Amino acid sequence: MRSLILIALAAASLPAADAPNTLTKEEKAAGWKLLFDGKTMNGWRAPGDSWAIEDGALKSLPKPKIREDLFTNGLYGDFELSWEWKIEAKGNSGLKYRIQDRFYVDDRRMREYKKFEDLANEAVRARKTTRSEATQEYVVGFEYQMIDNDGHADARRGGYYQTGALYSMIPSSQAAAKPIGEYNLSRVVVKGNRIEHWLNGVKVAEGELNDPKTLEKSAARWTTESPIHKALAEQPKKLCPIALQNHGDAAWFRSIKIRPLRP
Repeated sequence: MRSLILIALAAASLPAADAPNTLTKEEKAAGWKLLFDGKTMNGWRAPGDSWAIEDGALKSLPKPKIREDLFTNGLYGDFELSWEWKIEAKGNSGLKYRIQDRFYVDDRRMREYKKFEDLANEAVRARKTTRSEATQEYVVGFEYQMIDNDGHADARRGGYYQTGALYSMIPSSQAAAKPIGEYNLSRVVVKGNRIEHWLNGVKVAEGELNDPKTLEKSAARWTTESPIHKALAEQPKKLCPIALQNHGDAAWFRSIKIRPLRP
């Protein structure tokens, strides 16, 4: 009995687990700021029917009339970003940073092209300023991939397309995601051209955005002459919003916090 009492007292003396969408005293002292308060979309560009708040999380809604990503109002250069997320079975999503461009793509024209990249390259060259329900806004930036590694066909293409990868540019080194339905903890560190992607305490991808091998993957995807590839290679915009992707699947994001880093 005495042992049980001691165990109970010891457990009671441990600090409670941090509540979602809050900062500890240590985080505040280190310069961390919350990007989502768990209740409102303050600090984010107001979306249409693509996003909602559910159980203290930002939720991307499946099959909205007009699919839109969710952008921060703030602009960021070098930073450390942390967030929790989960995704539905067979789901796909991403977080984009160092965003260089945005333009509309008419999905109805996909049947005219062999692959999406060809359609996007034409769309960026012949920009339209208005959109319909059949269009998506394509966001040119560097993407932290979040996907059901086992259930989604894109992830089965290999490490470049799996959770934690710098999508199509630097592969994820290992599987570290939790089972579908559980929240993961992700972190991105961006300083100059150096990036690190972390997943549940494991560094799963790292490299340089301007490394020839990284840019070679971009050129192979978009073509060397593509305005999309050139924007990623040259990064003319240094202060950029951060975006959560609505890829047509349900995904939840919470405890989104950022700490600016000195150049």
